[in-house]
Amino acid sequence: MIVAIKKLKHESMQGFEEWQSEVNFLGRLSHPNLVKLLGYCWEDKELLLVYEFMQKGSLENHLFRRNPAVEPISWETRLKIVIGAARGLAFLHFSEKVIYRDFKASNILLDGNYNAKISDFGLAKLGPSGGDSHVTTRVMGTYGYAAPEYIATGHLYVKSDVYGFGVLLLEMMTGMRAMDTRRPDGQQNLVDWLKPTLSHKRKYKSIMDARIEGQYSSKAASLTAELTLKCLEHDPRNRPSMTEVVEALERIESLNKERSKDSSRSGSIHSSTTPRYGQQSSSHRSAGKR
Repeated sequence: MIVAIKKLKHESMQGFEEWQSEVNFLGRLSHPNLVKLLGYCWEDKELLLVYEFMQKGSLENHLFRRNPAVEPISWETRLKIVIGAARGLAFLHFSEKVIYRDFKASNILLDGNYNAKISDFGLAKLGPSGGDSHVTTRVMGTYGYAAPEYIATGHLYVKSDVYGFGVLLLEMMTGMRAMDTRRPDGQQNLVDWLKPTLSHKRKYKSIMDARIEGQYSSKAASLTAELTLKCLEHDPRNRPSMTEVVEALERIESLNKERSKDSSRSGSIHSSTTPRYGQQSSSHRSAGKR
């Protein structure tokens, strides 16, 4: 059986805490859109986690690579991936009361059919209990994805994850990273740079990834921009729940499928809607035999 192994540095105290968090959460959670933890090892100072092996590696590897020999992931596949990730987050929020806290492209793994699974629960927290609205905790995560209220106050809401999901949606639309210091000043933070454009109905098309041009309808792009903007609301109370996000994305996917059927009937389907995917040669985690 092919598996993926994560080995933690034994000198890292934070690493040990994250290792425990992974075991505690993934050891009891099960969902088609969460990566499976198959086992762990704690022997002296050796700490290992054993996961199911995800053949396509991380979403980050596919979305941001610029190898001209490999086709970019299509709009259809991007929708499939974000819907899977959204279902995973919705399960965590509403079935398990878990705040994931580190939602980003590198933590979304893909199997051989581009089914998305959320991985790396090292920073996950149990959500607020009783009448509380948030958990107060040390600010950790990834700059560019973290919600503004969490950065400013350390108050972690369920909808702090929704903000991170909005950042991912913007990355999927544009094909650009949330943070990139190689971009010019004023453009390095993707949300700060492009969020104003999302609210302009005539301008949002200009930010869509040129590599997937012709694969989506104006309506689908408009609805995606609208949903992204809602997820990126400054006030967490104004953001949609992940259940609402899933429903919105499924509507967009239905529009996309209807468009594909219409194109097929007219015999004018765009060649780029059926890309030939290159083989993913490596994963962000090492694979071994168990």
